[in-house]
Amino acid sequence: MEKRKSFSVVLVSGGMDSLVCAGIAVAESRRCAFLHANYGQRTEKKELESFHKIADFYNVKDRLVVDLNYLKHIGGSALTDTSIDVPPGELERKEIPPTYVPFRNAHFLTIATSWAEVLGADRIYIGAVEEDSSGYPDCRESFYRAFEGAIKEGTRPTTDIKIVTPLIHLKKAEIVKRGAELGVPFELSWSCYKEGEVACGSCDSCLLRLRGFLEAGIEDPIPYETRAIPQKTTGEEGT
Repeated sequence: MEKRKSFSVVLVSGGMDSLVCAGIAVAESRRCAFLHANYGQRTEKKELESFHKIADFYNVKDRLVVDLNYLKHIGGSALTDTSIDVPPGELERKEIPPTYVPFRNAHFLTIATSWAEVLGADRIYIGAVEEDSSGYPDCRESFYRAFEGAIKEGTRPTTDIKIVTPLIHLKKAEIVKRGAELGVPFELSWSCYKEGEVACGSCDSCLLRLRGFLEAGIEDPIPYETRAIPQKTTGEEGT
């Protein structure tokens, strides 16, 4: 992809990964449109606030906020169903955690594709991370390549939309460093699964973020109730 030639729809949740992805998209695109989804998540209000602040920072005028509240009604996730507790963070968890929202990213990509086709955009950027994440199946590279095939089959013959996942194989520390290089406003992002004012510091998302900043040697600028990071066990790979 030639730099600054693409017109990109960027999925921006307001989290750290989506922020760094947005910074990359802005650097690589001639024009960007930012897309955000409210889906009944616990921190919906805070994430929406972060989205608009990030869009303001990058002076992005093309913004679309969509309501996917049906995902809350479908349930099945601790992020959307308050009867399911958000579990304490476990950085070495192997199974899919209860914070997984079933097939959520497919809903996001479907809307992004519709909007991109209307706008005439040729790229969709999403800050999915496969290597160092909570193990969500819709964050795998194979999922995005398969979805790209569905876009080709389900859009006009003249439409050519590629999905760009610039963070997919990065560790959290590498994402933090990349964001620092780009000068992204980390203070505007929000990653906590539970709280909307002071991050809990104990859920999976907080722990992954905190460990990333710690290993990158950079101070995380958002407030936390606690910043205790579990020590690595013997044999765990470093970043």
